[in-house]
Amino acid sequence: MVEKISPTGVERFFDNDEIIVSKTDLKGRIIYANDVFLKIAGYSEKGVMGQPHSIIRHPDMPRCVFKLLWDTLGAGNEIFAYVINMSKNGDHYWVFAHVTPTFDERGNIIAYHSSRRVPKAGVIDNIIKPLYKSLLDEEAKHTNSKDGMNASFQMLLNLLEEKGVGYDELIFSL
Repeated sequence: MVEKISPTGVERFFDNDEIIVSKTDLKGRIIYANDVFLKIAGYSEKGVMGQPHSIIRHPDMPRCVFKLLWDTLGAGNEIFAYVINMSKNGDHYWVFAHVTPTFDERGNIIAYHSSRRVPKAGVIDNIIKPLYKSLLDEEAKHTNSKDGMNASFQMLLNLLEEKGVGYDELIFSL
């Protein structure tokens, strides 16, 4: 069972030449985590194996971004996203994630692989934090969490349509 962790407000950092890597099964349970992941997330290898990847989910991360992520992966496509994660002690860290499905020899998705790099600080502070706050505010307006997620997802789709770009195009333009 995963214990409830509260955010500390303390940010953790990792080096530009480090890559956080993890792999999950189809249900999102961790089947691999590299040393950088373990160090910044504050877990032991034994402590994360078989656990849901959501153990590092920070409450300031909009659910609609994960909906987009899972929808994209489920369609067999890769996705890039800015994500705020939470360490075991409640500290947080920002990443620029590249998540891909892993396929078997018949083309079936058998796992998911994520590599995370240090994000651009200016992008996080000036664009992502305000965007995520507005998405979270929309989610909070709804008593039903699924309705909130769907409303914020629609907000995100409207933003993309307004800018005339796809999600990946938006992310890479930042």
